[in-house]
Amino acid sequence: MDPISVKPNVFYVGAVDWDRRLFDNLVPLPDGTSYNAFLIKGSEKTALVDTVDFHMSEVLFEYLKDVDRIDYVIAHHGEQDHSGTLPKVLERYPEAKVYLTPKAKGIFMDLLHLPEEKFVTVQDGETLSLGDKTIQFIHAPWVHWPETMFTYLQEDKILFTADCFGSHLASSELYVEDECQVYEAAKRYFAEIMMPFSGVIKRNMKKIENLNIEIIAPDHGPFYPRPEFILDAYRHWIYDEPKNEVVIPYISMHGSTKMMVDYLTAALMARGVTVKLFNLSDGVVDIGKLAMALVDPATVVVGTPTFLTGPHPNVAYGTFLINALRPKVRFFSVIGSYGWGTKAVDVITGMVPNLNKAEILDPVLCKGLPREEDLKALEALAETIYQKHKENGFV
Repeated sequence: MDPISVKPNVFYVGAVDWDRRLFDNLVPLPDGTSYNAFLIKGSEKTALVDTVDFHMSEVLFEYLKDVDRIDYVIAHHGEQDHSGTLPKVLERYPEAKVYLTPKAKGIFMDLLHLPEEKFVTVQDGETLSLGDKTIQFIHAPWVHWPETMFTYLQEDKILFTADCFGSHLASSELYVEDECQVYEAAKRYFAEIMMPFSGVIKRNMKKIENLNIEIIAPDHGPFYPRPEFILDAYRHWIYDEPKNEVVIPYISMHGSTKMMVDYLTAALMARGVTVKLFNLSDGVVDIGKLAMALVDPATVVVGTPTFLTGPHPNVAYGTFLINALRPKVRFFSVIGSYGWGTKAVDVITGMVPNLNKAEILDPVLCKGLPREEDLKALEALAETIYQKHKENGFV
């Protein structure tokens, strides 16, 4: 298996993981993923850009079978799906030095137990010459770990972006061919991994806006031969105002909360508000789709029955994820039912401190099955949401 040419003396040497279905023992991978790595052969020196997940190390080494020397390993990010094969690479190429950010050195030493003398730290904007090719280092902290960086191959106009702009998508096509398919995969990836760092990504996108980029090559998924496709998508996801949408993650034990969710959904739809429902019962919801739905909505309403005075555990889990993902929602509320007493609203609203820009709208809780007054309260909540959206220009 020979390295795949990307540009003259720039080769793809990564691995496509067709069968992986879970990432971090949390994130569903319905379309698999890839671990992208690149070999750059300059007139004087050779650099390997990232490695692959340890369990696919044989793929990388098959690509490298005829490569006698690697002088530099460029390490964008310490997470093991990119760095897991690095110890074996350094065993095979003992002359190689690892180039990374100052923050990354300690992380790599902790995760991989490599000796300190193997590392060379680089400053933001610094360059490394391979002879006729020049690598420029661009620090991109917190996209999405504190040590992350991008690199720009100046002569070939390729921007390597680590996890940023990536997609979990196994494909035999190195380049984006079907932009619709990749858009959905990239949006899911953004929602699951990058959305909590949207503010930081804004700053780092400014760092690259003056670069002449012909290809964006992330560490997951196909490359972008039309960089504006993914750059425009990120601008929309990060900069655009929320949409006239409500996301309702919920669960129902005996039907009361489901009746309330259905009534609120119908009341919102009657007002022209888009609603997306997610049943949080075990095995029902794809949390990746829930994450993707949270990129756009102006409002989230959590629906929960009461379980031992608090929210249902699955709803608590879903609320924890919402808080962790930090969507740009402006309004938040809780609906649900209880039998004899409840603290569900206090618990749920206390679990979303990261939604500090969201206004908490009056919750609607009913005792037992919803009565006429409960349905009227849901109607009022729907009207409040509609008016809030309208006042803020989302309608």
